[in-house]
Amino acid sequence: MANGRQEEIEARREKLQSLAEKARQLPLEPGVYRMRDKSGRIIYVGKAKALRNRVSSYFRSVEKHTEKVYNMVMNVWDFDTIICDSEFEALILECSLIKQNDPKYNILLKDDKGYHYIQIWPKDWSRITAQKNKPQEDAKLIGPYISSFAVTETVDEVNKAFCLPTCSRKFPQDFGKGRPCLNYHIHQCMGVCTGKIPLEEYQEIIAQAVDFINGGSAETLKRLKSQMEQAAENLDFEKAARCRDRISAIQKTSERQKVVFTHVEDMDAAAFAQDGESICGVILKIRGQRLRDKQEFLLGKNEALTLADARRELVMRYYASGEEIPRLIALDEDFEDSDLVQRMLQDKAGRKVELFVPARGDNRKLVEMARNNASQRLANNKPYSNRDVAALDELARLLGLEKPPRYIESYDISNIGSDTVVAGMVVFEDGRPLKNAYKRFSIKTVAGTDDYASMCEVISRRINRYFEEKDQPESTFGRLPDLILLDGGKGHVSSVEPVIRASGLDIPLFGMVKDNRHKTRAIAGDGGEIAISTFRSAFTLVSKIQEEVHRYSIAYSRSKHQKTGFVMELTTIPGIGQTRAKKLFQHFKTIKAMKSASQEELEAVPGMTKKTAQALYLFLHEEGVPQRESSFENR
Repeated sequence: MANGRQEEIEARREKLQSLAEKARQLPLEPGVYRMRDKSGRIIYVGKAKALRNRVSSYFRSVEKHTEKVYNMVMNVWDFDTIICDSEFEALILECSLIKQNDPKYNILLKDDKGYHYIQIWPKDWSRITAQKNKPQEDAKLIGPYISSFAVTETVDEVNKAFCLPTCSRKFPQDFGKGRPCLNYHIHQCMGVCTGKIPLEEYQEIIAQAVDFINGGSAETLKRLKSQMEQAAENLDFEKAARCRDRISAIQKTSERQKVVFTHVEDMDAAAFAQDGESICGVILKIRGQRLRDKQEFLLGKNEALTLADARRELVMRYYASGEEIPRLIALDEDFEDSDLVQRMLQDKAGRKVELFVPARGDNRKLVEMARNNASQRLANNKPYSNRDVAALDELARLLGLEKPPRYIESYDISNIGSDTVVAGMVVFEDGRPLKNAYKRFSIKTVAGTDDYASMCEVISRRINRYFEEKDQPESTFGRLPDLILLDGGKGHVSSVEPVIRASGLDIPLFGMVKDNRHKTRAIAGDGGEIAISTFRSAFTLVSKIQEEVHRYSIAYSRSKHQKTGFVMELTTIPGIGQTRAKKLFQHFKTIKAMKSASQEELEAVPGMTKKTAQALYLFLHEEGVPQRESSFENR
């Protein structure tokens, strides 16, 4: 079996060499390339400004590719190219070929579309709900609609405007059972559960709500005002008050809809988020100064090579597939060939189309809304929250990382005097502390208090442990971090970077800079400082990491100092020197455990005598001996 595996590796190496040689024969002209697997199936289509350069790049230093590119290249068995007259012509052809072949390693535009309905059911005490594909057989339906967003938003609006129940209670079975819920007390539900609303009146309200959905608010308001006046004339003040409340709720809903995006033109806003395994793209559609629709595209591991590729390809293919092309398309970030894609969309629409990245104002808020929706979609069914995803995504963009750093290690040097220099390592996974992976280091090779040299020693020891334990999946040191953050500035980064580079590893390295109040101020890289205070999510995460690594390292430094001091106290006891004192701590771990031991247990420690154990027992039980629980494990 081992021989077969080796033969397979050799065959693959030879195939890559032959593909690289074939790529070197390509012309330096624009065109499209199609990667094929062993069966001849097209698995990736791309465009190149210079075919030789782009295609050759796939077969050089294959092991240095990102995971997604590496997986694609390892499945390539052959490729072919189509030369074009211009880069723009190549872009049009690329889009067409992707649409025809749906290659595995290009993104697949799968969204949440399907048939959606507004359902009014059951017959008597009806509820208004959103339903997809399979409504109740005897339900009254409004639809079908293509947009799930429009349906859910409409249902939410009408339930609030007419104070309809949205709880799980069943009527009339649950009348009078338990107190009304919070929605009743904040005037978002009429309180059907109290049993005080007649069925005839409730059905009339449902009919008004359906009219509101079908005809809008103007006709509904007109009828409600007429009913309120009639009820007042009949001295039915309770009914008049309920009509008044519904009128007020509808007016507030309508006003809120009108002012949300007063200054925003008809446009689309597109943004993306990544959680390390998947990418989500969200497009918000603004029409008539209102948010009319939302579309989500969840892109799996093998679909988009990078976040930048996903952004370019989704925008290009989404609008080229026949979707309505607005005059303005706001993006969270620019992408390669955006000018060519804009030109292609203008040709398709027959008018001006602008792709742009808003820096501020309402347009920027819309893009951030789209990004938050993408982060929330990725956070669904994950052990971490939307806030964690957003923070990691923002940090990756801020630092120029290819993907969000799901596994972060942070280091800090701490000392109390030149003889107690230690370091702490904390780990954050998916934006949260992973405390069972924390590690502590005692500085061994650096004399005095040289923070830079101490940090270099710690990082060097950590990397050496990686090479020793990388084949042990349960080992903390056997896993490489996606990002290293040092508690320090550019000097720390400049000192440690050569250590990482010499190891042959490629780990992003940055420092966390504090202000004069010891609060996080910026991130330091080899090119200078990056201000982060305006990036709220990333700033909060980095501040939390910096505070945690400082807390952890200073706690170890203090415990180490306490141990050193108490070791010196023990050496004042006749018969106990430095070696015997250290053996006592290795045996009992803590001062409290040592103090709780009997004289016989003290005597049982290797190297101890009965006379020395008796002297130690008397010393530990003298008044004033510290009651400390600090652990003195050597690491």
